[in-house]
Amino acid sequence: MGMLTLSLALVMFGVALNLRKEDFLRIAREPRLVATGLFSQFLALPALTVLLIHAWRPAPSLALGALLVACCPGGNLSNFMSLLARGNVALSVSLTAASSLLALVLTPLNFMLWGRALPGESARLLAAIDVHPLQLLPSLLLMLALPLVAGMAFAAWRPQWAARIEAPMRKGSILVFLGFVAAALLANGGLFRAWLPVVFLLVLVHNALALMTGYGVAQLGGLGPRERRSLAIETGIQNSGLGLVLVLGHFEALGGMALVAAWWGVWHILSGLGLALWWGRHAPQPAKHPSVSG
Repeated sequence: MGMLTLSLALVMFGVALNLRKEDFLRIAREPRLVATGLFSQFLALPALTVLLIHAWRPAPSLALGALLVACCPGGNLSNFMSLLARGNVALSVSLTAASSLLALVLTPLNFMLWGRALPGESARLLAAIDVHPLQLLPSLLLMLALPLVAGMAFAAWRPQWAARIEAPMRKGSILVFLGFVAAALLANGGLFRAWLPVVFLLVLVHNALALMTGYGVAQLGGLGPRERRSLAIETGIQNSGLGLVLVLGHFEALGGMALVAAWWGVWHILSGLGLALWWGRHAPQPAKHPSVSG
């Protein structure tokens, strides 16, 4: 658990090496763009996830795992994928920064509030666990806020060093994280084999729903083609590693939650890269409104 927390903190530290104060100032300059992305991540996706669970009725622990992933902020690879997809990378970076900070409050709050709207057995299981949102705060601080602040401070203090170590840190920490994902799957090998078809299909459909949610919300919000691509990726590339750490730290008796979070960590890389590379081969149409083409 401690090593997994450290590896995810290093991932966020590496992401923060590329952040600048301008990325936060952009939120004030283009509030509609960022607000649309945050709406997609923290409201639309959890709400649609609850509807999916009502329609699907998976095992309660799998349902809770899907909801927890939906309540997490965007993943660390989203900026790179937005670049590959010819999306609005500046918007993607700002959304990553904003959602990572807001997740300190919104991830536990969303999980507990939307958990009450789940089907009976899943809602009762969550109530029986009786985890208060504040109990998740220390883990979120260690994995999101502190590495974010430390990475930005280091980049401002030693920009040349930050530029040198950013790529190796990102690649190394991702490999370590994938090792922990593999360990989580092996540790729940019996459950994984028994639930493999269900977990695979649930994550596949849920991830596709997340990607479509981001694109659809951006389209309904009147954003341009590049912004639609970035919002699709920001919403579809969730920080499932954060979800996995929260499961292991606070819901370790529920192997189904760990399976969903772990498999999300694998699948969203495959689906996100596939979509980004496909989009990268097709230039987006020029935006009709220059103000949203960042």
